Amino acid sequence: MMKFAVCQEMFEDTPWEEQCRIIADAGYGGIEVAPFSIAGDLRQVTEQHLSRMHSVAADFGLEIVGLHWLLAKTQELHLTSPEPSVQERTVEYLRLLAHVCSSLGGSVLVFGSPQQRSLLDDVTREQALETAASVFRQAMPAVANAGLRLCMEPLTHQETDFITTCAEAVELIDRVNHPSFVLHQDVKAMLGAEEDSVETLIHRYHGICGHFHVNDTNLLGPGMGDTDFRPILRALNDVNYSGWVSVEVFDYRPGAETIARESIRCLNEIAAEL
Repeated sequence: MMKFAVCQEMFEDTPWEEQCRIIADAGYGGIEVAPFSIAGDLRQVTEQHLSRMHSVAADFGLEIVGLHWLLAKTQELHLTSPEPSVQERTVEYLRLLAHVCSSLGGSVLVFGSPQQRSLLDDVTREQALETAASVFRQAMPAVANAGLRLCMEPLTHQETDFITTCAEAVELIDRVNHPSFVLHQDVKAMLGAEEDSVETLIHRYHGICGHFHVNDTNLLGPGMGDTDFRPILRALNDVNYSGWVSVEVFDYRPGAETIARESIRCLNEIAAEL
């Protein structure tokens, strides 16, 4: 049976307990957290606060899936910077995120963060690949020791010029060469950047895919645009994908609660057909 979660940053201005109530009432089993929605500076967040977030979610029957938007709204952090001090700070922050995620009971870290990975001036793709691989190699022991997986997310050319296809993500994953560093797949990104169909990419990379986001190219959720999610969920079912299927949207205008409910209604209808 498929496990559905929702990314909660569209509820950012809503108190955590109310977020959890709405998401649970809609029928989700998981909640995926953006670090910036916890605090502007995660170093100032206490273990008690994280423990309370975990317990409140559990009281509503929700599992905290993990964290995404890992470097969003941060300062002086960048995955492909040639500056050793920036690399060191980025490694340390990824280690901190692993601790936070573990304290919340999460299992995945999704690395998207397009602005904090795009190529800087005079940095070649090869240099960026080696820098990113070095940063991740240094962070991965903390990730693995926390019982997590770090998932690399390909994004479209409209968002970044570094890692825009599943094949490019796998190239980086191979360089890092750690069993807890895996692929993340995102429907909107695959539709916008790949030549092959989403279903083909699911089948091709199912052995290395650790997490999956569902969204439409119109930046809304499943069932709120033209994308047919039936073959996508069928492909996930065919490859026995056992991770979370998490709704991530970027256009909040219909309202967070409406988006959450419309998205899971669509997903549940298709899952029932399977």
